[in-house]
Amino acid sequence: MAILVTGATGNVGRNVVRQLVGSGAEVRALTRSPHTAGFPEAVRVVAGDLLQPESLADALKGVDRMYLFPVAETAREVVALARQAGVRRIVVLSSGAVTTGFDNDFHVPVERAVEESGLEWTHVRPGEFALNKLALWGPSIRAEGVVRDPNPEVAWYPVHEQDIADVATLALLEDGHCGRAYTLNGPEMLSHRRQVELIAEAIGRPIRCEVVSREEARENYRRQGGFAAANADFLLGFEDYSGGQTDLQALQESDPAKEFDPTKESDPTTEFDPTAEFDPTAAGPMPTAEEATGAPARTFAQWAHDHAREFLPD
Repeated sequence: MAILVTGATGNVGRNVVRQLVGSGAEVRALTRSPHTAGFPEAVRVVAGDLLQPESLADALKGVDRMYLFPVAETAREVVALARQAGVRRIVVLSSGAVTTGFDNDFHVPVERAVEESGLEWTHVRPGEFALNKLALWGPSIRAEGVVRDPNPEVAWYPVHEQDIADVATLALLEDGHCGRAYTLNGPEMLSHRRQVELIAEAIGRPIRCEVVSREEARENYRRQGGFAAANADFLLGFEDYSGGQTDLQALQESDPAKEFDPTKESDPTTEFDPTAEFDPTAAGPMPTAEEATGAPARTFAQWAHDHAREFLPD
């Protein structure tokens, strides 16, 4: 039984590949850059790009199951090719934003393409990746021992990427998960400030939490580049999930001088914060990987320990 892992060099995909190899499965890893993938010899690395469905022809030959990284633009073509090649089961890396109704453009089209194909399917819908904090805060922690954040008391349930990979791997290998959509969160609601404290404990060094304006945070993230720059507007409330302008952005453009004063008790633009009117505790316990795996979900403290070296200077 051959299993194709698309997005194989991603944070979840790489873990899925590792676990499948450990199970003894025949694994094919799809990547645009096979020569730099860095997989063990047991993995057949194949070149391909989900944005170019025709490039998947060789990778799909003889494949029975597939882990599908979400690319909405070509999802229907990719799924159709998979079905023609004999794939019977597809596990989709989706998003918790589908469960909450915020995502109709990015992951929903992929889920629908798979569901309507007639193939066996499972959707894995992670919420906030704990790993985002490495991309957002890592540079300033390594360089200065500081995290600059406009909302240190904002809280959510960051999920360990290994929990996501665990559920995806189970759905690929075992029966009993087909037709299920698993929404995955971490086991604890933690404020940004508490997350910083847990990272500090993991690396054995103090980290200062400095409150800044949203505008300053956005400029900091843009200077960092990569994930931080690409997602700054959304993460800071200037942009909605679909990339549209929020009321906060409109306010900033109409009155550029309006700034957040961190010496005051509250941010005067809080009314535009999409998290401000949502009380996550009102929903009760959040779903975690335990629903699928039977094992307790990994904590943020464990995640911080697993990634401690990456927060330290080279």
